Amino acid sequence: MNSMIINTFSYLWSATAIDAIAELVDNGYKTFEVPVSSPHCWPDEVPTSERTAIHDRLSRYGAKIRSLNAGGYDINLASPGASMRRKSIEHIKSVIDLAAAWDVPEVVISPGTRRPMISPSLESVHGWMYESLESLIPVAKQAGTRLLFENTPYCFTPTIQDLAGVVSTINDDSVKIVYDVANAAYIGEDPVASLREHHQAIGLVHISDTGLDTWGHDPIGTGVIDWDGLGDAVKDTCGVGNVVLEIIREDNPVHEFAKAMQDLKNHGWELES
Repeated sequence: MNSMIINTFSYLWSATAIDAIAELVDNGYKTFEVPVSSPHCWPDEVPTSERTAIHDRLSRYGAKIRSLNAGGYDINLASPGASMRRKSIEHIKSVIDLAAAWDVPEVVISPGTRRPMISPSLESVHGWMYESLESLIPVAKQAGTRLLFENTPYCFTPTIQDLAGVVSTINDDSVKIVYDVANAAYIGEDPVASLREHHQAIGLVHISDTGLDTWGHDPIGTGVIDWDGLGDAVKDTCGVGNVVLEIIREDNPVHEFAKAMQDLKNHGWELES
């Protein structure tokens, strides 16, 4: 049975990714998603010698980074400004380089954002995003990685239908979706039905709970997610080895993750003990 992937987001300000992974390995976890954010993990701050040293530490720990999350706040593949799109492409290329150095198979990206008042047309932002991807997809393929688009409430493709449309338009195995169930539930989408319907386009699933008033990445059972139904859908589709636990709690994340694993088991999820 595969073990679940653990997101190191909770350590964003308290530890580097490799130090967070060291603590989590000590607590029995083996596979990780790392958010790309300074000082936690930022390509410009990790020179070649350090990349090699971190790769060696990962091997020593028997640990694997499954995905690097390139983020979506500082960068915008669909910016109206060509120079901003170029900067965003360069950033994601630098994340792909880091992924290649650490044998990371997947890079999570955001389709982009559009300004909330007098927004550019959806046709325009889609055009800019597809143009950006023409530069990125060959680089991702050459590095042996694939790109996963995340559904986020603030991007211009917030729904699974939007993203599935993008993925089918690109029609290339190197681009899939990472489906975040809390993000989906927060905008009123049914994560269980959506996962079942669109699982062929989905490479990874991010799990955490959320309320409807405040967007969260909260402990299991504290929000609106149907954990019994989601567990069944995961078992029938992608399997638990493609699920990322993305509860974000700065205080004692190790305790939060252990509690989440127990809560999921109580909802019938089949996890390694």
